[in-house]
Amino acid sequence: MREGTFRNISGCAISGIFSKSGRRFSGKLIMDSIATMRERSNGLGGGFAAYGIYPEYKDYYAFHIFYDSEAAKEECEKFLDRHFEIISLSKIPTRKIPQITDAPLIWRYFMAPSPVKLAENNLDEREYVVRCVFRINSTIDGAYVFSSGKNMGVFKAVGYPEDVGRFYRLEEYEGYCFTAHGRYPTNTPGWWGGAHPFALLDYSVVHNGEISSYDTNRRTIEMYGYKCMLKTDTEVIAYMIDYLHRKKKLTLNEVGTVFAAPFWSSMENMPEQEREQVEFLRNAFESFLINGPFSIIVGFEGGIMALNDRLKLRSMVIGEKDDMVYIASEEAAIRIVQNDLDRVWSPGGGEPVIKTIEKVKTMEKIRTIEEGMLQCV
Repeated sequence: MREGTFRNISGCAISGIFSKSGRRFSGKLIMDSIATMRERSNGLGGGFAAYGIYPEYKDYYAFHIFYDSEAAKEECEKFLDRHFEIISLSKIPTRKIPQITDAPLIWRYFMAPSPVKLAENNLDEREYVVRCVFRINSTIDGAYVFSSGKNMGVFKAVGYPEDVGRFYRLEEYEGYCFTAHGRYPTNTPGWWGGAHPFALLDYSVVHNGEISSYDTNRRTIEMYGYKCMLKTDTEVIAYMIDYLHRKKKLTLNEVGTVFAAPFWSSMENMPEQEREQVEFLRNAFESFLINGPFSIIVGFEGGIMALNDRLKLRSMVIGEKDDMVYIASEEAAIRIVQNDLDRVWSPGGGEPVIKTIEKVKTMEKIRTIEEGMLQCV
């Protein structure tokens, strides 16, 4: 698909909606939000990440896989059968719409890692799953795992995001967090696997901007066993988050500091303890610094993070109403689904905004329900 002669490199639209109480809501909200920013996209890619959508299979890894052919599907399923215990498998439900064409085979698998294989490889299960994902994507021609977390899933395609949502019947899903992206490719052609979000385990990333440090970031993350198959800058962000947060145990605030480290001149005015910590992170993970204009929304189990570059070269607005958090490239994309906001603001450059499910309130609700059940008994 050709991009045409007009090129708006400040394009791309991102949006995210999150419930701090963990309340599940319809995917229609995120579809309405991203549709408001249609002019930022061009039909070369759109997609969504959804969390809390598989409560009945919440303890199993949900693999979403594109297949180019039945032969690729057969080969991949042989691999899955050897390395996992498959609990359920099926086509991902879709509806035919004229705007979405050339769809690959799209299948979903709920699985647990094989205990025998885990013992043989002496790996924890999350590392085992990551290695299996890269094994499939790099060695099985025509098969691509584009989602691999628990109780979450990525849904993406070539098309405008609102059409992609209708194609996947996203309004029929309920979750506590949704993110979305309308893609305007700046360096890569539009194709199903290259659309956003990019995900690994429960981490997903949607991104507006262009990363000039991509080659440095890519070479660095590939030294640690990650395989960048898609030749797009956003893919490397997802892998760097997995490495820094899951493997190196950095907090998400620290990950934000690594990605958008303060300028050296800004550090001089920091309190000594804070400055020492920031200097350590910048020196220890120098090659993970992201240069270039960007705003990203990161989804993860139980939370959402928003971050833009140090100079705020890409727009990002955040709104809150009661237990709901809304993040988008434009305020209009928030107001279309919730006009009566308690608060609306734009985060500072390099300032991570992290929201998680409020566990204390959730536990209080659980105790209240349990006490009510005991009284009934």
